[in-house]
Amino acid sequence: MARAELDKQPTDVRRMFDAVAKRYDVTNDVLSLGQDRRWRHDVIEAVDPSPGDVVLDLAAGTGTSSQPFADRGATVVPCDFSLGMLQVGKRARPGLPFTAGDATLLPFADDTFDAVTISFGLRNIVDPERGLREMLRVTRPGGRLVVCEFSSPTWTPFRTVYMEYLMKALPAISRAVSSSPDAYVYLAESIRAWPDQQGLAALIASAGWTEPQWRNLSGGVVALHRATA
Repeated sequence: MARAELDKQPTDVRRMFDAVAKRYDVTNDVLSLGQDRRWRHDVIEAVDPSPGDVVLDLAAGTGTSSQPFADRGATVVPCDFSLGMLQVGKRARPGLPFTAGDATLLPFADDTFDAVTISFGLRNIVDPERGLREMLRVTRPGGRLVVCEFSSPTWTPFRTVYMEYLMKALPAISRAVSSSPDAYVYLAESIRAWPDQQGLAALIASAGWTEPQWRNLSGGVVALHRATA
């Protein structure tokens, strides 16, 4: 398995997500103490889809993050590079147009989508800036980007406790609920290695998006970044 401090090999990361697909949603719910539901709601509100909007949901996994867009009347395309995730999602949500795709080489034409969103997946892309440029390419001028990603807690004492949880408690808990608990060691390391709120905003800007801004969720455990094409 690829380690977070090394280059992320797409084949290794894809294999890891294939392995956790079966119980991925349940595991995330447990490890986040149910906060993932609130975070998904905040993503929908940030995108604010209108009926008829065409939305690309990257790193969509099993489609848990995609279904609310369809429920709001948007046309949503769940896209992921893990076939295991897509297979689980298609069985659970057969009405969604699941699409296999690599975020660094998206299988869509220029200016296709009104909005692009990616939740807890940007840090797993082998070249995040290239991925952000691809997202910009497929977004119509004036379209919007919403990135929901783990970040850096704003209160220093809590940040220390949180990092201890990531590296010790998270892998231990995942052994009880995940179909591939070792994968969560990688996930914990990838969160620790990820840029903070300001760092991700700078990365989004360097990829060509305009006016990047963010809002902290759960005290900065997660940050919601927005930008415009």
